[in-house]
Amino acid sequence: MPNSEHASRQAGVRRTRLYTSAQNLTESGLASSEEGRETMDDQRRLHFRFTTRAVHAGERPNPRDFIPTATPIYPTSTFLYQNIEQMDAALGGAVGVFVYGRYGNPTTEALETAVASLEEQEAALAFASGMAALHATILSCVEEGDRIVASRDLYGQTITLLRTIFGSLGVRVEFVDILDLDQVEAALRRGGVRLLLCETISNPLLRVTDLPSLAEIAHRHGARLAVDNTFATPYLVRPGTLGADYVIHSATKYLGGHGDVTAGIVATTADRRWELNEINKTIGSILGPFEAFLVLRGLKTLPLRMHRQCENASRIARWLAEHPLIERVHYPGLPTHPSHETAARLLPPGLYGAIVSFEIRHGTRERVTAFLERLRLILPATTLGDVYSEILYPVMASHRGLSPEERQAMGISDGLVRLSVGIEDPEDIIADLEQALASLA
Repeated sequence: MPNSEHASRQAGVRRTRLYTSAQNLTESGLASSEEGRETMDDQRRLHFRFTTRAVHAGERPNPRDFIPTATPIYPTSTFLYQNIEQMDAALGGAVGVFVYGRYGNPTTEALETAVASLEEQEAALAFASGMAALHATILSCVEEGDRIVASRDLYGQTITLLRTIFGSLGVRVEFVDILDLDQVEAALRRGGVRLLLCETISNPLLRVTDLPSLAEIAHRHGARLAVDNTFATPYLVRPGTLGADYVIHSATKYLGGHGDVTAGIVATTADRRWELNEINKTIGSILGPFEAFLVLRGLKTLPLRMHRQCENASRIARWLAEHPLIERVHYPGLPTHPSHETAARLLPPGLYGAIVSFEIRHGTRERVTAFLERLRLILPATTLGDVYSEILYPVMASHRGLSPEERQAMGISDGLVRLSVGIEDPEDIIADLEQALASLA
């Protein structure tokens, strides 16, 4: 082959490779019109210098006819359009398009679609944490001078949020025994209530809320019902189908399920989702695409994990109830629990959640600390809902911000611990509890 022909073919190969790797190079001012961008040929692309190609080559590929099995991660802060008219529509809030990472992301949207489906709601919005999701929900419902009626059995940080942030904004909060429907009704009857807030299964005493009755009371008095469904998950109960207006999750917990992500999400109607998104765009608590991917992956095994964890929890609760060093076991699956009948009515047969709270006999901070330090399999962690079994001391962690008198009024004693049961073999979990309790004898 003549040298000139060989050189020509080699140059053609190089041009083809360069074009393939940079076929969708955005001109960003290098072409004067959309037509110029579309008609730029291989030879013009070769005229871009090395530094320019290093920045742009391979980016922004055209849509393909294949569909990835798993939702891709879109780690981009902004999105481009074919022309300014399309960008204007995107910035104006056109449905199904993206323009800026703080406004939304395709990976995050996939997670939102999945959770809305599982909760049987029109839409959902993801947040950077469960507390951010709760904060935005409350912001969308109340303003200065309004009242909130809330369960006194709430996660400690939720109580702090209501008292400090919303209290400083002129929102009045009244805490009630959420299981006493007459007390709830009386609180709403006093007027000005815009939001009724509760947990499906309360933290940490696991009292199960009569959601249909609360929804009826709230709506009759012109209030919205927001339910934290973290402990139950949509596998056990879907509050929106029972009348709740907002279903809130710390997706850090069971939805993610593997202890590797922090996230929150709210399932609601499409209109309320829009309201929440306007707030979220302003306060900037959007969930990132990597975190959204992790939660979306976790959802795939939610039914398998929750079923196993609920079965394990039931087995462990029964064992603890017979142990001489345990004063009291809080688990809705036990007939002795005050919410057993409500739980049996709202939850699937035989599945009562995967959290077991129990009180160590003669429980002092020192005895509980000694017990926690003896555990070898169960992890002393300030979270729940993971595949691992994890234990938490509310006095030290979740309800640390409350005074001893407030904790006592809620029923949280110094001997109370909260066990999030994992997917391990239940006999191994029991053996670890047994050896740790034996050190207290």
